[in-house]
Amino acid sequence: MSAPDRGEMLDRADKALSIRRQCALLCVARSGVYRAKRPANDNDLILMRRIDELFMAYPFYGSRRMTLQLRSEGHDINRKRVQRIMRTMGIVALGPKSNTSKPAPGHKIYPYLLRGLKIERPNHVWCADITYIPIGRGFLYLVALMDWASRAVLSWRLSNTMDASFCVEALEEALAKYGKPEIFNTDQGSQFTGMDFTGALLEAGIQISMDGRGRWMDNVFIERLWRSLKHEDIYLKHYADGHEAKAGISAWIDFYNTKRFHRALRNRTPMAVQHDAAAALAGDGCGYVDNARALPTDPQQQTQPLAA
Repeated sequence: MSAPDRGEMLDRADKALSIRRQCALLCVARSGVYRAKRPANDNDLILMRRIDELFMAYPFYGSRRMTLQLRSEGHDINRKRVQRIMRTMGIVALGPKSNTSKPAPGHKIYPYLLRGLKIERPNHVWCADITYIPIGRGFLYLVALMDWASRAVLSWRLSNTMDASFCVEALEEALAKYGKPEIFNTDQGSQFTGMDFTGALLEAGIQISMDGRGRWMDNVFIERLWRSLKHEDIYLKHYADGHEAKAGISAWIDFYNTKRFHRALRNRTPMAVQHDAAAALAGDGCGYVDNARALPTDPQQQTQPLAA
């Protein structure tokens, strides 16, 4: 997978701040940042932004239909180029596939554990996913960890590469702040199937669950988070660089966690639910489970649309 242009994120001429320190301040991975890349293709960036918008609206669009849609909008583009751009963005059309996308060689794939399961409380199931974030003349990747029962975003990181380190950092932060879940669900991306990530989960005694390939509904709540984030913030703000994106996304996630009421949570905020559960657990030593509030995680059982 191609790495984005790192020159937009780092000031190599800055003598006061080392490259290491700049990476830490921007919450981006250090791997590969020392070698300057050729400038981004402006036309590719325009197409990437449009493909991202189309994918949020039509996640079942593969490269064929994406190419037809872009051509209908006046873009002179062939399918091979659309395929390359979609690979760079890390997006794949949703739906059954004939073994077209695989984890890295040697990575173990774990079974999907959530089918038919009832979410009983926060910290029962966590999930994680990565999405593409357009900025100025480049782009970043955003990983977020979410609790299924409360919908709270527990931690997140921005990176200019798709290596596993920023995912592991987000996991370590969430574990330090909120304890640990019984089950952790992800897709089969190499960042989540590699030993760095799965090893951290196994060491903490967490059961690992992985989506069926191409089944976005297996991780539906975080997919809805991406849709809300992009339509309510990213597409409206058009962040110029990583500094702006980090500040803006931080503000939106704080709003989402602490001020945005959810019908599915009985008009409470995600963090209110998360903190109530933590208080109950601390108060009685085991935590009270309200079965009336248990949420079906099996996508087939979800008949009512839920606010993200």
